[in-house]
Amino acid sequence: MARHKLFEKTKYFIIDMDGTFYLSNRLISGSADFVGGLKDKGLDFYFFTNNSSNNVQVCSDKLRSMGFPVNDDKIIISTHVTIDYLNKHHPGKSVYLLGNERLTADFEKGGINLVREDPDIVVLGFDTTLTYEKIRKAAKYISEGALYIATHPDLNCPTADGFKPDTGSMIELFAASTGKRPLIMGKPMTAAVDYITDLLGCERENLVFVGDRLMTDIAVGANHGIPCVLVMTGVTTPEEYERSSVKADLVVNSLSALSDYI
Repeated sequence: MARHKLFEKTKYFIIDMDGTFYLSNRLISGSADFVGGLKDKGLDFYFFTNNSSNNVQVCSDKLRSMGFPVNDDKIIISTHVTIDYLNKHHPGKSVYLLGNERLTADFEKGGINLVREDPDIVVLGFDTTLTYEKIRKAAKYISEGALYIATHPDLNCPTADGFKPDTGSMIELFAASTGKRPLIMGKPMTAAVDYITDLLGCERENLVFVGDRLMTDIAVGANHGIPCVLVMTGVTTPEEYERSSVKADLVVNSLSALSDYI
């Protein structure tokens, strides 16, 4: 089959991870073959996850444990987008970070000025070590006028036995308390698109977003005129897709099925 016209200008597939490339701790059938075959077609790929509770090492180790080792530079996290944004637009400003030890280490490595009191900026990440005291202090700073940023908007994070509340749920908590909402960095926001095009030195038309979540993986493409592909291996059901106002350019059963179009 000839390459689908949707991919005529494509150079990079930006692929979601959980629910798209793997489920829990196993690769989805055919996903490794799809990614492995891109190079033979003159194409390349990067993984992009919104999950800021993990760092590159965690993601890389998980892929390796499933038999798919990749170089660290193939993994993009909403954390990278946030750090880049802060360094470009608010260099040197003090930041109160809601994040676990991995996110904190990435911010420190990225040169962000982290403080415990009276920050210029509050950053809400996927904090798996969240405490009431952190919530109290962050709400105080936000209500007093600190710039408020969140790494990504996902309401829940999938787990082997269901889900756990993600950063988007915490956004709603702070909205109820302070009446304020953050500037969001990850998919589906413009900051994520700009970060990727800058990183790869390409135009938007050279990207394709692939994933299983309508409000992030598909919306990031649909909102920015970038081709997007929905795979039905994750959280979105056919019934949900039918009802949704967010539509993909192409819907396939899996990454393996996407091979037929490129």
